[in-house]
Amino acid sequence: MSLVHAAHDRSENTSAVHPTGESPAGGRRGIREVVGAYAALAKPRVIELLLVTTIPAMFLAGREIPSPWLLIATLVGGTMAAGSANALNCVIDADIDKVMNRTKRRPLVRDSVPRRNALIFGLALGAASFAVLNLAVNLLSALLAIATILFYIFVYTLGLKRRTPQNVVWGGAAGCMPVVIGWAAVTGTVEWPAFVMFGVIFFWTPPHTWALGMKYRDDYERAGVPMLPVVASPLHVARQIVIYSWVMVGWTLLLVPATSWIYASFAALAGAWFLFYAHRLHASVRRGRETRPMALFHRSNTYLMIVFCALAVDAAIGLPVVGLPF
Repeated sequence: MSLVHAAHDRSENTSAVHPTGESPAGGRRGIREVVGAYAALAKPRVIELLLVTTIPAMFLAGREIPSPWLLIATLVGGTMAAGSANALNCVIDADIDKVMNRTKRRPLVRDSVPRRNALIFGLALGAASFAVLNLAVNLLSALLAIATILFYIFVYTLGLKRRTPQNVVWGGAAGCMPVVIGWAAVTGTVEWPAFVMFGVIFFWTPPHTWALGMKYRDDYERAGVPMLPVVASPLHVARQIVIYSWVMVGWTLLLVPATSWIYASFAALAGAWFLFYAHRLHASVRRGRETRPMALFHRSNTYLMIVFCALAVDAAIGLPVVGLPF
């Protein structure tokens, strides 16, 4: 779906313990185990990609390096908001996580954290994110963060995820919001470059997630989640990945008027690189050859990092922008 699916759940490696606070061997948990279990609820690997997009958005908003205090406050508040959404998602999707190999090490599946505690933890993080952003940044960024949490929980997790193969397309909008929040933190408004960055991640999400879905198709089918790779043929999925990849790369070029030749060059080269691998996946599926969808999944992370790091560097250097042709 969104940056919520952007990592491969590698953070879920906490030890199995019972809700009583005792390990299977009967011993008490140490503080590191407890902290690790709650941290895993927030899915820190997913939050890493939030940072990759939020920071460049803040650089671009001011065409300079933002103040360290504003940067830290925005990242802390944004991290809390993402952690809140992820923790609440774990509570709602605990039944799904139990039957999927990819998610069977999550804290609620392993009884590392009581369900009630996880719910309180998620709600507390959401409240804290609003407080931090409202007090240390501005009200607009705080409201956008809360709207993102609500959208992710009620629209994606409860509404779309188990009902439609378009779940990650529209639900992915939640993962696009960090760039908008970052822009709002600097400017106090939301302007067209923020919407373009939103679109870049929006169109990036389906190829990224469907590549993962191709690998874990049996997992999603067993859990009853109608991901596109579950309900459609591999050829159709690969074709959709190519289509969305082209739209994504084209969309990145809409930011050229707000940047210099540095970003334009990296966006074009990175786009050509990613399209090559998207087409190669499609060709392998069409010819009945062995496919490696996870290779595209990992390259999609690299691609997004290149594009947004180019935005940050471009803004930090501060060369004259290309501008609009009219």
